Amino acid sequence: MRNEPKVQTIASQPYLAIRAQVKTEAEFRQAADSGFSELFGWLREHGVAPGGPPFIRYLEFDEAGEPREVELAVPVEDGVAGNERIRADALPSGDYVTFLHAGPYTSATEPDLNAAHARVRAWADERGIAVGGCVERYLIGPVEEPDYSKWETEVAYVIAAG
Repeated sequence: MRNEPKVQTIASQPYLAIRAQVKTEAEFRQAADSGFSELFGWLREHGVAPGGPPFIRYLEFDEAGEPREVELAVPVEDGVAGNERIRADALPSGDYVTFLHAGPYTSATEPDLNAAHARVRAWADERGIAVGGCVERYLIGPVEEPDYSKWETEVAYVIAAG
């Protein structure tokens, strides 16, 4: 059976994150690589266990739909405090359009995360569902599995209020 987007209610999730402004794809990749490394280092230093898979929260897009402000984040238990660089926040609870993407993050020849985002937005648009910000949760990635065809990323767009 083909994986399809679906509407799902998601509970609030506390997290720690590093916020980054990005102007290009190269800046985005650099921010993700260095940000997650710094964040996981901070968690180890402070004895904070991740409460789930890491994710990127997209906060701002340009007119073409390219990300301009993101948070590189890791779920944590409620009440964990960060600092000036590592900020504490929570994903809002609510209804989201979700889709489980299996495969590479980027590819010129196979469906990738850009294709997954386009699929979710088109699915929502076809049903008259207005969506807002989104999150990519990296459920299985290159750290756990070298075969990119087995990587799993959940793409979740919050459904905009009426």
